[in-house]
Amino acid sequence: MDVVRAFRVVSLLEATSFLLLLVASVLKRTADFPEGVTVLGPIHGALFVAYVAVAFMSRSQTGWSNGRMALALGASVLPVAPFFVERKWLRPIEKTPAARGA
Repeated sequence: MDVVRAFRVVSLLEATSFLLLLVASVLKRTADFPEGVTVLGPIHGALFVAYVAVAFMSRSQTGWSNGRMALALGASVLPVAPFFVERKWLRPIEKTPAARGA
């Protein structure tokens, strides 16, 4: 698996885990259900760290400027922004012949 594809997968997983963690946080406060945060917190934390690491690892293949890289890293702290990064910035790169190694 190339780095851009790995970044796409991690981006989707990180964004999904963030949304699930937000739901779990609401349930913790409203339904006295802290177990969701207990389970999803570390999972999301690991995916967040993976997102940042893979973003830096994929920089040579993406060819992103410092500004685009900063925006991609900033996206990791917004609930749905990694979905945007995956769809609008990473998917087109992966579809190019150079990214596939052809």
